[in-house]
Amino acid sequence: MCGIAGVINRKKTVNVGEQMRLMLQGLKHRGPDSTGYAMYGTPKKKGFVMRFKISENEAEKVKAVIDSPEQLKDRKTQVDAILKKHGAKITKQSSSTPYAFRYEFDFKGDLTALATEIETVEKTEILSIGKGLELIKDLGDATTVSNQYGLGKFMGTHGIGHTRMATESDVDIKSAHPYWAFPFEDVSVVHNGQLTNYWGNRRILERKGYRFNSNCDSEIIAVYIADKMARGIGLEQAMHDSLDELDGVFTYVVATKDQLGMAKDYMAAKPMVIYESKDIVACASEEVAIRNIFPHEIITYDPYEAEVKVWQV
Repeated sequence: MCGIAGVINRKKTVNVGEQMRLMLQGLKHRGPDSTGYAMYGTPKKKGFVMRFKISENEAEKVKAVIDSPEQLKDRKTQVDAILKKHGAKITKQSSSTPYAFRYEFDFKGDLTALATEIETVEKTEILSIGKGLELIKDLGDATTVSNQYGLGKFMGTHGIGHTRMATESDVDIKSAHPYWAFPFEDVSVVHNGQLTNYWGNRRILERKGYRFNSNCDSEIIAVYIADKMARGIGLEQAMHDSLDELDGVFTYVVATKDQLGMAKDYMAAKPMVIYESKDIVACASEEVAIRNIFPHEIITYDPYEAEVKVWQV
């Protein structure tokens, strides 16, 4: 099952956090295990925003070995030391849970080298680094995660999200969507479906030096798109290329710092509904998610097979 959604507000900043919460809560029945948000605020002119975790939400697991406060503190101290070592200056930091952190920092060095070393710290995973992107995901439904991370007042232009039903991997944060395209700034993806040539494409990208933080086939879409864009290919063309180079049954939504895109494979078996106006575009696995953010009657449509659409902020 799983549910995906995205919204983009053209030329204005709104409470996109609440928009995404309402949409994803409407898709709860498609995936009750975890919820993830990729939110895009006003891009920073200086420095970066990083979201990272230093443990799993292990309190939710059966027979979990819970990390002690001392272990969590030690990992965070190591992350701070690595940032300092690379010349990064932390300007703001906060924590929504004992294991999840948000940092703002100034940095002019090698972002890939910095991120790679941070992830050598035990159980530490960078969820996103960007100028505007902030990626948040955890166990529970959309409202639970939104309340936990204070997303109900997140101001921005666009976002994507995912409600997950675990079918092939664990119920944990690592396996939850969205996925950030490490080490690229501001590229994220949510996906409904299955890729049958995942391992072949993964090996190709790994030989180019890319790393993967999970065995979820959805992660490869984010890295695939970002790699194309890094080679000068525009988002829309990269998504068209994916229809021929990624094999399987899939619908996915991708976001960059200023764009939102949607693609369906040639069989178009995975659902997608779209609403467009001059001010806002919203897309989701089911119409109920879109209707949750509009007080008035709307007209939606279903995209065709092998269709790609891209919208600009």
